[in-house]
Amino acid sequence: MKNFDFHNPTKILFGKGRIADLNDHVPADAKVLIIYGGGSAERTGVLTQVRTALADRTLVEFGGIEPNPRYATTLNAVKAIADNDITFLLAVGGGSVIDATKFIAMAALYAGDPWEILTAGSTKVTQAMPFGTVLTLPATGSEMNNGGVITNPEKVAKLPFRSPHCYPIFSVLDPELTYTLPARQIANGAVDAFVHIVEQYLTYPSGAHVQDGFAESLLRTIIELGPKALETPEDYDIRASLMLTATLALNGLIGAGVPQDWASHMIGHEITALNDTDHARTLAVILPSLLNDQRGHKHEKLLQYARNVWGINEGSDAVRIDAAIDATRAFFEQLGIKTHLSDYDIATPEIELIVSALEEHGMTALGEHKDITPTDVRRILEASL
Repeated sequence: MKNFDFHNPTKILFGKGRIADLNDHVPADAKVLIIYGGGSAERTGVLTQVRTALADRTLVEFGGIEPNPRYATTLNAVKAIADNDITFLLAVGGGSVIDATKFIAMAALYAGDPWEILTAGSTKVTQAMPFGTVLTLPATGSEMNNGGVITNPEKVAKLPFRSPHCYPIFSVLDPELTYTLPARQIANGAVDAFVHIVEQYLTYPSGAHVQDGFAESLLRTIIELGPKALETPEDYDIRASLMLTATLALNGLIGAGVPQDWASHMIGHEITALNDTDHARTLAVILPSLLNDQRGHKHEKLLQYARNVWGINEGSDAVRIDAAIDATRAFFEQLGIKTHLSDYDIATPEIELIVSALEEHGMTALGEHKDITPTDVRRILEASL
């Protein structure tokens, strides 16, 4: 196991009716900018609950954060902060809204061009506005980590950021808020969380028995409960377990002291930047092909994954690895998510655009060994057609 530092300052307020507790966690004298996405936050009554809980605060609302949050939209929010003397941000939504809020929190106090946060490294960030979150879509884990992703369609770029200044102060996790989510979003969330875990787990053995066991338990939970969440959308216990799993998948704990991959994410980001395909669906396309392509490097962990996650114990090493990768793809398909590029109108010409974009963004040495080159990416994408 590698040396590591682990610190996560986010307070989790988990359970039914916890929006009411916002009153105890937002400063009494705060001028709050409520940041949200589309009309669902209003239709489902979530915004009404937030307004009621914060009735004694000065509230300003900023809606319209996109599913892949746009850089230009975040700058409009930064202007709203300056125009209204905002002192506290509250994200109400899923990972995209929370990612956008993190970037807005940094950009509002950044002295230079905010685009530098994404291109020159968020290590240049020295401060951010305080913010909390009300999670409505369990998927990305953004509610309990310090990273995010912002899209700039004009530059055909979807770029990640990370900063120690971007942990939420608190996050409200009420499983009942997920009851009205469309099946597509529940399926996307399950796949997103699943691949987050795999990126930190399915690399090579590092003697991290605790992290491996935790990761395997989370993966088995998603495999068992993902389909059930689609069948019984108002089963509180199922939704509670999935919500907690998605948060634990990327709060830093299972990734502490272990090698990590993230190649599937970096490739997937470029697909989303190209044609706005849902993030989780890009991961469902890339991961099976990447695992097969990198089976030599990942040999031991793939066998462990086959045994401990899928219960595959019979056959040669190659047979068991094949079966584990096939089971992964079948699980994504079971959730209603297609797993080939052709399902998303991407053919051979688009592959070159994706590879070129990775090169332009400096993503030329991916994976846990930093040895997945543009040539390898092209081969993985061709196998994904």
